[in-house]
Amino acid sequence: MADATMPGQARATPDAVLDVRDLCLEFPVYKGSVKALNGVSLRVGPGEIVGVVGESGSGKSVTAMAALRLLPPGGFTVTGGTLTLLGRDVLAATEKDMRAVRGRDAAMIFQEPLTALNPTKRIGAQLADVILCHQNLTKTQVRDKAVALLRDMYISDPEQILRRYPFELSGGMRQRVMIALAFSCDPRLLIADEPTTALDVTVQRQVLLLLQEKARERGTAVLFITHDMAVVSQFCDRVYVMYAGSVVEQGNTREVMARPRHPYTRGLLQGLPENAPPATVLPSIRGQVPDMAALPRGCAFRDRCDHADDACAVRPALRSLDGDAARKAACWHVLVEEPAP
Repeated sequence: MADATMPGQARATPDAVLDVRDLCLEFPVYKGSVKALNGVSLRVGPGEIVGVVGESGSGKSVTAMAALRLLPPGGFTVTGGTLTLLGRDVLAATEKDMRAVRGRDAAMIFQEPLTALNPTKRIGAQLADVILCHQNLTKTQVRDKAVALLRDMYISDPEQILRRYPFELSGGMRQRVMIALAFSCDPRLLIADEPTTALDVTVQRQVLLLLQEKARERGTAVLFITHDMAVVSQFCDRVYVMYAGSVVEQGNTREVMARPRHPYTRGLLQGLPENAPPATVLPSIRGQVPDMAALPRGCAFRDRCDHADDACAVRPALRSLDGDAARKAACWHVLVEEPAP
């Protein structure tokens, strides 16, 4: 598939589908601004499934929305950094350029399909709209493709589903339709923003396995946004842990899960039921995410951290660990403090 047409832009890292470097982004508010992203860097390679995890307010969804320029025009300011998609500069692209990119080269699955889908249109019409926006097909070819897409999502009666409205479907079925929509034009990048939060555990697993299977089959890169470390451990190749608009830890998922090097990551993992004996009260991270309009000086996590000291009055940089450029953490004590057994 050809790259998105964004004229006049030089290519960045050619082997990166999505490349975000030192991105700083603010939302203007009364007498100030909300510093939503503070030097965020992340990369998604071809065929990779990369997780971004953190509490609400950490900047996960803002990063995802910025990648496809879905934030409200004029409602934000980029104060630094770069963002490239398939080697093209997203921040410098026109809205016309981005409309050509969305759906064809990059697609997004939202948290609640009932609000993402149009409640007044049948599923078949919504699939047809997306397909015809980027592909020159006949009416019969569009219907055949829509049926094939739904069948590929293991929907047993796709012809019937095409005639239904979104509110007539279960949550799991609606999310399968959203996945079909996302894959309809074979995008190079798929961004999934908390796609299973509204589903029960059994359906959640089915949808995650389906998304993983189809992404692997098609070689689609996936940026997976979630607050659930358990989902990351089962689904993602690499992970970025975000806190207060910054990446505080990153690395291979298995390594991060087995040996978290930032206190925040450890706190998230200690709250998983599988990491505690039965019938015990799960520990939680005290306090809450700081006000993004008035971030504290130094480490943003210091007021919630059991290891904070005077050194934490200065913000730590994200640095490589153990000589591995892909394994990083932003903590003054990361090299000396081991995770609790």
